[in-house]
Amino acid sequence: MTKKPFVGQSKLANGLLDLIHTDVCGPLNTQARGGFSYFITFTDDHSRYGYVYLMRYKSEAFESATAPERYGFLGVTGQLDNDPKTYGEAMSDIDSGKWLEAMKSEMDSMISNQVWTLVDRPKGVKPVGCKWVYKRKIGADGEVTTFKARLVAKGYTQRLGVDFEETFSPVAMAKSIWILLAIAAWYDYEIWQIDVNTVFLNGFVEEEIYMDQPEGLTTVGEEQKVCHLQTSIYGLKQASRS
Repeated sequence: MTKKPFVGQSKLANGLLDLIHTDVCGPLNTQARGGFSYFITFTDDHSRYGYVYLMRYKSEAFESATAPERYGFLGVTGQLDNDPKTYGEAMSDIDSGKWLEAMKSEMDSMISNQVWTLVDRPKGVKPVGCKWVYKRKIGADGEVTTFKARLVAKGYTQRLGVDFEETFSPVAMAKSIWILLAIAAWYDYEIWQIDVNTVFLNGFVEEEIYMDQPEGLTTVGEEQKVCHLQTSIYGLKQASRS
């Protein structure tokens, strides 16, 4: 008797609603508001989105699926796995439109900060790759508030002595912070904290760095060109120095 090899697959479905996983949990030791002691989950295998329904009794499982509004439907709780890891996953995600808007917003920041210029690829130069990093920002109520897409250079491919000479770690010393706080307390100063958007895009780079164009948003008619970086970008070895 021979055994056939088991091929592991992260996803078994090819489309939305092709395969749904469901499970009932409860009874909970502490009841939720409204007397709910159980909940049932439905997970779409393709998109990995989950739906949660609250129930007072386990016998309500079937009715909660057919009439969710009667049993406190919580709605889409978000992807149960991580956010999209690649451009392809983002474009096949149920929120592909939101991800595309976030990518365009990131590109607008790159253009306004004049991060790069498109040039012909120099001979003998291997451009640094780049990738999109996607993240859903969740609010206090558990709802998705923001879809963020960050363009990051693959700095791990840079070679010491060729693409960069040294790196820096922008860490503030605790003693310096204590001194500033002591001065502020002595003179009764107000302390303000600010968040600078795309702060890494405000520093210039000294080396000649070329990067591939972002996946999905290449310039039409100039697909063969590369980005000649004028300022720093997330992921570069030089980013911390800038």
